[in-house]
Amino acid sequence: MRRESNKGNRVDRRQFIIASAATAALGSGATAAGTEEAPLFRTADARWQGAYDKALAVLAGNVQTMPYVSRPVLIEGAVYRGIWMECGPHESLVYRKFRPDVARDSHLTFFELQRADGQLPANNKVTETSFGQIQMVVPIAATAWEVARATNDSELLERAYVACGNWDMWLRRHRDTRGTGLIEGFCTYDTGHDNSPRWAGLPDQCPNKDAKKHHDVATLPRLCPDLSATMVGARRAMAEMARALGRDGDRWEEQAESLRKAILARLYSEEDAAFYDEDALGKPVKVRSDILSRMCGEHIPDQAMFDRLWARQLHDSKAFWAPFPLPSIALDDPAFVRPIPRNSWGGAAQGLTALRAGRWFDHYGRSAEFATMMAAWCEAIQRDPSFRQQIDPVTGAFTQEDEPGYSPTALVMVDYSWRLAGVREEGELLHWNVRPGQAVSRDAHFSVRLDGGARAEMRYDASGADLWIGGKSLARIEGLARLITDAAGKPLELVGVSERAQRVSLRMAGRATRHKLAANQRIALR
Repeated sequence: MRRESNKGNRVDRRQFIIASAATAALGSGATAAGTEEAPLFRTADARWQGAYDKALAVLAGNVQTMPYVSRPVLIEGAVYRGIWMECGPHESLVYRKFRPDVARDSHLTFFELQRADGQLPANNKVTETSFGQIQMVVPIAATAWEVARATNDSELLERAYVACGNWDMWLRRHRDTRGTGLIEGFCTYDTGHDNSPRWAGLPDQCPNKDAKKHHDVATLPRLCPDLSATMVGARRAMAEMARALGRDGDRWEEQAESLRKAILARLYSEEDAAFYDEDALGKPVKVRSDILSRMCGEHIPDQAMFDRLWARQLHDSKAFWAPFPLPSIALDDPAFVRPIPRNSWGGAAQGLTALRAGRWFDHYGRSAEFATMMAAWCEAIQRDPSFRQQIDPVTGAFTQEDEPGYSPTALVMVDYSWRLAGVREEGELLHWNVRPGQAVSRDAHFSVRLDGGARAEMRYDASGADLWIGGKSLARIEGLARLITDAAGKPLELVGVSERAQRVSLRMAGRATRHKLAANQRIALR
């Protein structure tokens, strides 16, 4: 299966020499929300539109200013009155088209609060700025690079490269006490797995809120595959940033690959098709958890390994492919916690996991199944548009004990609407996702300003969609498919995005072609 990749989307340093006036203005607090520059989505389906609009209202309300940094960031919302390194930068990246200033400052906040020894804060909250755990999942280096690259932000690029390089050194110094090269977990909050059986019986936080230390417990520290994977992703991003700055990127790439191989050699069980922590006694912690999806998020498995994980775990209805994917613990794992309590990584399907799924499903060629997952989540949200943290993976019911107004779940509704039936930028490519005959696309109109300045639009009728770029007609597609073009609209591929085979009609430049597309099939276009 050929994978989508951003390799080669490397930006020459010259692209960063001049920061645009627009970027400077946004850095001082300008906003794209509520203006003609903001993405537009309209559907005739009132239920879908209502949930989408409410999601945007939740996100707008969660743009707030935290202590010590006087510019607004996107906070987690609900009971979480602050921004966490684990998730906040990634969430702001997803929200970037609506608030580019917020995306920028949700990264700079962490860099400005970095300690002299290189430690980044785990969070910045109304009540405190915490350094009591490392709490990382999606690499801040990777999301900072994506924002800087997309916006030609030379200042963000430079600051991210320095800050993330110092953070890498801090982790080597303080989180590799066993000399394995892998990143160690000292407490529950390091991986953000609150109330997870993965960390059963162990402290939530490091002693005296000092992430350089762990409690005197025989099984600590642990070698953690997901913390190590985060550093693989960070080092890959550092390689790209270095090249954009005219520096040596190869050393970062080599270090990333060395760490990836160390994870596979020590923390992967071929027998179980699972990744496990290894405790300080050398024993694997055999709980099948969303560690697996986090490994995929940083592309640790190659395609062959992923295919085994997919067949045995991720797409197994007895394990992770629940009616509302993906549970935080496999359904058939004895450790799955029922009844599901609030804020539980012991089985509930989490909004954060759903939001992060966009980082790996397409990469591994599972776009059709991702569409099924996205439709399930959007249905759950429309049934209960209170935007809470987690759902029961079997019933799709949100945990009512969790407070409403949670940013990740609101972002899922927005992001999934565009991934299902809208146009999206993926590096230097455009993904035109055409899905007629669905609620999301009922007489729908999608419109977004591309990073290059042109506006991309999709307008639906009952049988298909007309695609426009820069005010000029690009194509008409009938049937369910994804058209991949370059940034100028040159056609590259058709992708099957339905689990059922589709008959697709594509008209471009006055020429019509017909195709039969199987699930995840890719057809090169000449």
